[in-house]
Amino acid sequence: MIHKAGYTKKTAHTGAVTLIQRFGSGLNLNIHFHMLFLDGVYIADAKGASARFHRVNEPSNGELTQLVHKIAHRVGRYLERQGWLERDAENSYLALDTTDDDPLSVLQGHSITYRIALGPQAGRKVFTLQTLPPVDMDETHSGTVGEVAGFNLHAGVAARADQRRKLERLCRYIARPAVSEHRLSLTAQGQVRYQLKTPYRDGTTHVIFEPLDFIARLAALVPKPRVNLTRYHGVFAPNSQHRALVTLARRGCGHKTTAAGPAGASPVASQAPMSWAQRLKRVFNIDIETCRVCGGSMKVIACIEDPQVIKKILTYLRGTGLCLEAAGLPQSRAPPQEDLFS
Repeated sequence: MIHKAGYTKKTAHTGAVTLIQRFGSGLNLNIHFHMLFLDGVYIADAKGASARFHRVNEPSNGELTQLVHKIAHRVGRYLERQGWLERDAENSYLALDTTDDDPLSVLQGHSITYRIALGPQAGRKVFTLQTLPPVDMDETHSGTVGEVAGFNLHAGVAARADQRRKLERLCRYIARPAVSEHRLSLTAQGQVRYQLKTPYRDGTTHVIFEPLDFIARLAALVPKPRVNLTRYHGVFAPNSQHRALVTLARRGCGHKTTAAGPAGASPVASQAPMSWAQRLKRVFNIDIETCRVCGGSMKVIACIEDPQVIKKILTYLRGTGLCLEAAGLPQSRAPPQEDLFS
């Protein structure tokens, strides 16, 4: 965009955060994308010291359909280049190698097709419970969904800048884990029963797994090593020179932030990254910075990794009669290694 008055060129920048989900509602391998996308663009001033946000109108159904059409064609061309998709005059079909000896590939293939991977029922469809009547397809469509050839794009949820609680609920939803323990149970026959959050259109409300097949289904959902399932694009990318202008922490490429924050920054803007102890408390609810006995604050004075030194310290504490829980030390969750092979 160019402003003729000052002949100053200003570039518009947008951004998004993508969370790659590998699971469907029935614990099947179903790779799809959840995206938090800016409803507008940031325009930086000539000096690059600040950026102003400009909103845009929400997409129409026609625009979504056109975008899905482009995505579907690009995905198809990519699969053809990789040799995974073949076309003839009338149809397209997957060209999968049925002689693949990789056990994980076999589990993933069964997971995609809703079939049992292991056990005496291998190859059959997963057992389901249908307790509701089917839903009419026309009733599920809305004006904010684009669908083309099996691809669909939903863009019906938006949050204003002041709707922080709504934004938090949205983030929690798109980042939810694969399995909900509240909907997981065992049947009287020892099978694993999983309740769907939303019934399928054919009325299915539960899926039933044999214990071994349930473990196989979970294994198929594990991504390959070093595959990052959270991606940042545009102004949110780590190497973006404009990231420091649009994020609360004011950190980005070419912007150095000290512990106290940049000059004139607010307390929120100068927040520092969480320490590993804070992350431990946030993720696993394990607080190592608070004493369990007196409630006072604790700090790390040493990191001991030598098993022999750790064994001597624990042996001394037991010899003095000091309770490990009273001392703030959790009980061992696994036997010593020497006991495993004795």
